[in-house]
Amino acid sequence: MSRENMQTFFRLSMFGLVLFWFGTTVVSCTDIQVVTVATHANDGLRRYMKSAQKYGFDVKVLGFGQKWDGGDMEKGIGGGHKINLMKEGIEEFAGREDLLLMFTDSYDVVFTNTDEELMKKFKKFDARVVFSAEGFCWPRHEYAARYPEVKAQESRFLNSGGFIGYAKDIVEIVNHKVIGNQDDDQLYYTEIFLDKTLREKWNIKLDTKSEIFQNLHGVLGGREIRPSGNVDLKFVGSRSYLYNSKTGTTPIVIHGNGPIKVEFNRIANYLGDGWTQSMGCQSCGQDFIILRDVKPDDFPTVLIALMIEQPTPFLNEFLGHIRDQIYPKQKIDLFVHNKVKLHDKTVSDFLENVKDEYHSINHLRADDQVTEVQARNWALEECAKRKCQYFFNVDSTSQLRHHGGLHILIETNRTVLAPMLTRPYKLWSNWWGNLNKNGFYARSDDYMDIVQNTKMGLWNVPFITGTYLVHGSLVPSLLGAYTHPDLDPDMAFCKVIREKETFMFVSNMFMYGHQTDPDNYETTHKHNDLFEIFNNPWDWELKYINENYSISLDPNYTLPEPCPDVFWFPIVTDDFCDQLISEMENHGGWSGGRNSHKDDRLATGYENVPTVDIHMNQIGFERHWLHFLKIYVSKLQQRAYEGYFHDPPHAIMNFVVRYRPEEQPFLRPHHDSSTFTINVALNTPNVDFEGGGCRFIRYNCSVQSTKKGWMLMHPGRLTHYHEGLHTTKGTRYIMVSFIDP
Repeated sequence: MSRENMQTFFRLSMFGLVLFWFGTTVVSCTDIQVVTVATHANDGLRRYMKSAQKYGFDVKVLGFGQKWDGGDMEKGIGGGHKINLMKEGIEEFAGREDLLLMFTDSYDVVFTNTDEELMKKFKKFDARVVFSAEGFCWPRHEYAARYPEVKAQESRFLNSGGFIGYAKDIVEIVNHKVIGNQDDDQLYYTEIFLDKTLREKWNIKLDTKSEIFQNLHGVLGGREIRPSGNVDLKFVGSRSYLYNSKTGTTPIVIHGNGPIKVEFNRIANYLGDGWTQSMGCQSCGQDFIILRDVKPDDFPTVLIALMIEQPTPFLNEFLGHIRDQIYPKQKIDLFVHNKVKLHDKTVSDFLENVKDEYHSINHLRADDQVTEVQARNWALEECAKRKCQYFFNVDSTSQLRHHGGLHILIETNRTVLAPMLTRPYKLWSNWWGNLNKNGFYARSDDYMDIVQNTKMGLWNVPFITGTYLVHGSLVPSLLGAYTHPDLDPDMAFCKVIREKETFMFVSNMFMYGHQTDPDNYETTHKHNDLFEIFNNPWDWELKYINENYSISLDPNYTLPEPCPDVFWFPIVTDDFCDQLISEMENHGGWSGGRNSHKDDRLATGYENVPTVDIHMNQIGFERHWLHFLKIYVSKLQQRAYEGYFHDPPHAIMNFVVRYRPEEQPFLRPHHDSSTFTINVALNTPNVDFEGGGCRFIRYNCSVQSTKKGWMLMHPGRLTHYHEGLHTTKGTRYIMVSFIDP
């Protein structure tokens, strides 16, 4: 495929499917003709057409491409334009007694069963025309008393969003009298139904039990699928359907009428066999595009907006994951907004390193004093100006560890799509399942299942944040979307998208990555990430725990034992070692070592075997280190010394020791005041220093070839009398804890 053709394909892929369906007749149904009114294409219409195609309905779309003149039906009366479009659009069916015409709305409707099943249900009514019914008398409440009585569990009042009947009668009904475009279509049909003469003339009945049509307004509410006990989602094998538990029916046409669009969109994730308990997501593969055979020069262009709006932990890792995305970088334009002075150097260094890789880089610095709203709107404008084919927003709290993530999101081929990202060990995520009446967060009934990956698929949701991909065709209509006087930028952005009747999807089909937690991020240290063991334990472990740590926990693994009852474990990374040394040197409060036994840091004020050291509590790391002992060291101790366990491990002496030939090169023989001692090598022998090590005198056994990031563990009292060997050159650093004194 040529570059020009490929670019055209990407431009049209999101919209061509609807137009294709409009020009295609599904020939499996010869006696039912579905008609609908849709003046423009949107995701709701695409969903409707897919469900119609799936169940074999031939749909004739009326008014497509015309200007809608029926008013805003979400805010009040209107819709007469639909009837006038029908008058012209179904004229060809006048007088047909052999054809059933079914009208449905389209943007908020899905089908859940076949034309054959529909025919069976219609014939049971023994009617010429059947209208859907609901629990509200609209738009004239005073008409309620004129309706025939129904059983308590049934819906009493006519709804104009769906009806079916013989073509001859339907044509006569829509041509019964003149109606203005902005008059109310439901009132038009209601007055016909309430006129007994006309009702009997056309033998009109209401679907009060929801045999065919299920209007959801009034049977949904709050955040639950079945808050009033009216409807339940049901699954049988690969089939999904809606069950009206009050009337015992399984309706075919599901209509999300009224102000419940968010809830309807959520339920529609499952309907039409979209997702079932036994088969999972059956609709997820629809509309996928394949980039496997596309040449790098023909990949779609992407503007990636990196938004650093607050002090953010693990920013280096965030930037590294962006760079590691498997995507042709010359097809990427980077737009970077760094609002945080603290991160200036990190961001600038990153951009300097990648400046020759990407197609272009636009960097807004903290000193530029560009607000978050301005920056986000600017990024959209830049995308529109470049006619980018995709806009990819990535906030700095997003760790996109799946380096094929961008590639997969594009292939998924949705107008707006977010990869699901959660905060590890928490239920916090980058999407909302529902909205309350004020447009703020509300938990959906299926939120927990989705966020915990019990249910996996593509989910139509009302709000996304942090990381999301937007098809370039939508971008020009979103300019300025982040601006709202009362909403934060992401809420404003999503509100605009919802108002444009565009669906936002979140995907948990792959493990794309996770979110960091920037709340309570300490920024007073030289290496702030080192102090994130509580706030961001997952990221902390990835960065600071040795990749081979867990091998020591394998019961089939023989622990290295360089001296009797002295064990060796890989435990921390080079980053941990380097940053801990840097924090200590930045603090600079080294004790006097062998030249002074006085130590005001200790309760007794006296240190028996003094070293040149800094205690963990002097740099504010004591609490973090004790947690480290509990989570990581304690497990290793139980392997080394089976039968001994103290939870949590207790340690009051935790410190970094510095050995230098000119300062304190060695440590005299001594016992430690501990049940067991750990000693972590923080730098590399014969590179950073020469000599050094530990000699266990009772066994005449020395450990000298220490390994950076590895931990020695040995008993502290009685048996393991030991000394620190001479450091002859350079500087040696070790981290020491006396545990359970």
